[in-house]
Amino acid sequence: MSDPIIIWFRQDLRRQDNPALFEACNSPHPILPIYILDDENSGEWKIGGASRVWLHFSLKSLNEDLDGNLCVYKGDAAKIIRDLVKKTGAKAVYWNRCYEPWRIKRDKEIKKELDDSGIECKSFNGSLIWEPWTIKNGSGDAYKVFTPFYRKGCLPALGTKSPLPTPERLTYAQIEKSLELDNLELLPKNKNWDDIIIQGWEISEDGAWQRLNEFLDEGLKNYKEGRNNPAQKNVSRLSPYLHFGHISPRQVWHETVLFAQVNRIPEKDIDCFCSEIGWREFSYSLLYHFPDLPRKNLQKKFDYFQWRQANKTELDRWRHGKTGYPIVDAAMRELWQTGYMHNRCRMIVGSFLVKHMLVHWHVGEDWFWDCLFDADLASNSASWQWIAGCGADAAPYFRIFNPVTQGEKFDPKGHYIRQYVPELKNLPDKYLNKPWDAPKEVLMKAGVILGKTYPEPIVDHMAARERALQAFQSLKA
Repeated sequence: MSDPIIIWFRQDLRRQDNPALFEACNSPHPILPIYILDDENSGEWKIGGASRVWLHFSLKSLNEDLDGNLCVYKGDAAKIIRDLVKKTGAKAVYWNRCYEPWRIKRDKEIKKELDDSGIECKSFNGSLIWEPWTIKNGSGDAYKVFTPFYRKGCLPALGTKSPLPTPERLTYAQIEKSLELDNLELLPKNKNWDDIIIQGWEISEDGAWQRLNEFLDEGLKNYKEGRNNPAQKNVSRLSPYLHFGHISPRQVWHETVLFAQVNRIPEKDIDCFCSEIGWREFSYSLLYHFPDLPRKNLQKKFDYFQWRQANKTELDRWRHGKTGYPIVDAAMRELWQTGYMHNRCRMIVGSFLVKHMLVHWHVGEDWFWDCLFDADLASNSASWQWIAGCGADAAPYFRIFNPVTQGEKFDPKGHYIRQYVPELKNLPDKYLNKPWDAPKEVLMKAGVILGKTYPEPIVDHMAARERALQAFQSLKA
């Protein structure tokens, strides 16, 4: 074996615009591509259930793209890399950076050990457009408000660097067989949940490009308004692909701008979509500068907020879409059935949990972590803090979504609700978001029996709103 370069794949499961892979393949050395499932160092942020399903199929696809040469391992990454370097005689280890606090700590330790041993170690930016430490305000501090972060910090530093192509030469080092993919035990046992949630998803690098192209063709125009309607095609659904690195944010940005110029897409739609990429970058900046973001309120006054201790029955009704509020229930069922939830609906169900039910945002954060394909520590933490009112640039706590009017406004024809709450599909639009207001004869005709075929509301909206406002007022006091 001729001194291979170990390429450590992490959240960059692609060949194109992969700087670590590109750099290694431009050297005269063969490459040894590896993936390590490191549950030993991740602590409470071990990959959640839905994400593990996605990861299984991601690794399967990447191995095929690498002609069957991906080696997979399970355990402490530092020990595995140390053993591989010794076994293969590798003189270099390359990877693309990750930004979760536990990964930063582990990677620094690995890099120091490699450097001390005379092994070349290089890391690259393959997951973000802007490195978190490069975007700072005029005082040299991290931004805590999104708009100046994006407008004043990111856009002036955008540059014109194009995404990297797929390496022309892929020469692989030969090594004794690693674990089989099934040995990672990423798929759930004794359940068919994984078969259900992967339907409709092409989990691969090619699938990411297919999804992007479909969005550009069908969803970019009218994105600014249409993105709020969960039944329309004006959302990209790229978040799982971005999280696992089937496609990079630079690729998405580059293709979007190019497509928009050729097809004369309105500036408002381009700007709005690109700002969503910017929000992802903002979340990573927050996580980097405030590593306690996943568990500690950015606004410390919320440390004294009096959250309710909800019982298991209440939480299960929220988790499984049985709150009695159709738009909330549709969204929670979409999550369970598809591993994904429309962004507007994420705000609705989040607001419902922390304000109608007065349940700590950690509970929602943890459920999303386990059920989302795109369970991203930065985005998940920043978004739940935003919803709860305790984060950076957060929605005010007293902004309490009315789930009835949210459903009426953003799913006016009821297509989304009828898809995920089929027991209400025969109700007229007038009563679809508030079936308790429907006359008995209307309910009977629609085959709806409140409390039996569809639950009564878990809480009264006006009473819950008043309770939340009083809790907030006591916090201010």
